[in-house]
Amino acid sequence: MTRNVLFVALCVLLYNTGCTSNKEEKTEEEVATYAATSPLKIDTSYTKEYVSQIKSVRNIEVRAQEKGYLQKIYVDEGQFVKAGQPLFRIMPQAFEAELQKAEAETRSAELELQNTKTLSDQNIVSKSEYLLGKAKLDQAKAERNLAKMHLSFTEIKAPFSGIIDRIPLKLGALVDEGALLTSLSDNSQMFAYFNVSEPEYLNYQMDVKTRGERHVELQLANGQPFKYKGDVETVESEFDSETGNIAFRARFNNPDKLLRNGETGKVLMTMPFKNALVIPQKATYEVQDKIYVFVIGNNNEVRSTNIQISATMPDLYVVQSGLSANDKILLEGVQKVRDNDKIKYKFQKPEEVLSQLKLKAE
Repeated sequence: MTRNVLFVALCVLLYNTGCTSNKEEKTEEEVATYAATSPLKIDTSYTKEYVSQIKSVRNIEVRAQEKGYLQKIYVDEGQFVKAGQPLFRIMPQAFEAELQKAEAETRSAELELQNTKTLSDQNIVSKSEYLLGKAKLDQAKAERNLAKMHLSFTEIKAPFSGIIDRIPLKLGALVDEGALLTSLSDNSQMFAYFNVSEPEYLNYQMDVKTRGERHVELQLANGQPFKYKGDVETVESEFDSETGNIAFRARFNNPDKLLRNGETGKVLMTMPFKNALVIPQKATYEVQDKIYVFVIGNNNEVRSTNIQISATMPDLYVVQSGLSANDKILLEGVQKVRDNDKIKYKFQKPEEVLSQLKLKAE
């Protein structure tokens, strides 16, 4: 009986010892090995896209300055016209009659002044009579000039060379003063307006050395690049209080007249970064629009850390805050680990990691 008890106890002890050993081995096997790296500090640049609105350097509404019937339309929609070319004529008969009347009154005032001068020289009438006649002539001339101006308004000409837009009125239509006749666009050069964030604006303005040498490119709505490069000319004076952005304006030559007023596109602007701290995008994950990385501590435990991003490049983030160049971060397995997990890792030099990604370094 005693031997049986001892035998059973021995079996239990051996079983427990084996289980403990297997459990320890299993725990060690469950500690996975992941790739890790560090942020890299480097001088680089990146090209960012900005949605832009394209405008003609000159775009005006052509409106009637006098009331009347539309007698002539000399041009067609979409036609290129030269400066001074007639566009429309508003029935001028009434204004021609006014001019004839004003010219007749001017001639009458001139004759009256001549007679008054003769009489004044002979002391038959006073000097004041002569001055009164001169004033009457000046008034008649002013009325004649005004009639000429009104008549000239009936012949509407192009103030500059450009392309005619839609013509809403037809021949014979009654035109009110100020009525829209068409629009005229000078498309020889085009403006592209786009909004830039405050940090990007500061980077641009502080990079005085190379700012004047950098050109911007334009991507058209069909995804194709515009063949001519442009230059940033002006920056507006104030930031938009709602968006925190400020508007830039770039000028593009348009000799082929491909661009038209009102088009949209994307301005591509290359921005430099000095001593930028970059990490691979695949080393991050997002929670509620916030970006995190796993930082590996001294005891190989991972800690979730929120980081701020100042720019996004292909496959890379430029880190504004939350990391230092000496931190070790998890490169792979960010979806498999949790806070305070203890891991094994294989460190990869950041230069080697980034060499396999898209990066333009200077």
